[in-house]
Amino acid sequence: MNNDMIIRITRYYRILNRLRSLGLEKVFAHNLADAAGVSAAIVRKDFSLLEIYGQKRGGYEILDLIASLGKILGKTDEPQNVVIIGCGRIGKALMHYNGFEPDGIRVVAGFDSDPLVYSENIHPVPIYPVSRIEEVVKAHNVDVAIITVPESATSDSFQRLMHAGIRGILNFSPITLKPTTLPDGTTPVIHNMNIALELEQIFYELQFPKK
Repeated sequence: MNNDMIIRITRYYRILNRLRSLGLEKVFAHNLADAAGVSAAIVRKDFSLLEIYGQKRGGYEILDLIASLGKILGKTDEPQNVVIIGCGRIGKALMHYNGFEPDGIRVVAGFDSDPLVYSENIHPVPIYPVSRIEEVVKAHNVDVAIITVPESATSDSFQRLMHAGIRGILNFSPITLKPTTLPDGTTPVIHNMNIALELEQIFYELQFPKK
């Protein structure tokens, strides 16, 4: 599967969970396509490649689709735990975001180097000093972390997470992180999200629209 297809599958999965929460049991390709912003032909093609088939007149069973797509995306019955490194404005906003739980994602801890931050008790999840990353990651069986630290702290945060056994990182710091092979032979998955660059890309496309 290419990256575009993975993004579409993730989008389908989220839409289907919302439809299920509304009490719906079946969905047609064109309904899913409208909600996902693609054509019905693309939905059918994606499902065909995944060997998922519905009924021509009856559509797809939502629960069956959720189970099939969830398996492909590595979803389990238990929420997937995530930690946040850097509890400034972005980190705290993510900690208070209530949209993760419906997608089976649970933020279990935050970490910060500032004692004034990790001594606060006003957040929905506990905040710890960065020295406890390895301990907390192992206790909660965490594979994925979100980095929202300043440029000066990015490298140290990355190294601490790798040492703790983190295998996936969503990086919001200004520094682009590159995956390197670890001593056990594995390579972490890293997604760099530079918000300023994304906005610049939008401004560029507005100025020079694609034809």
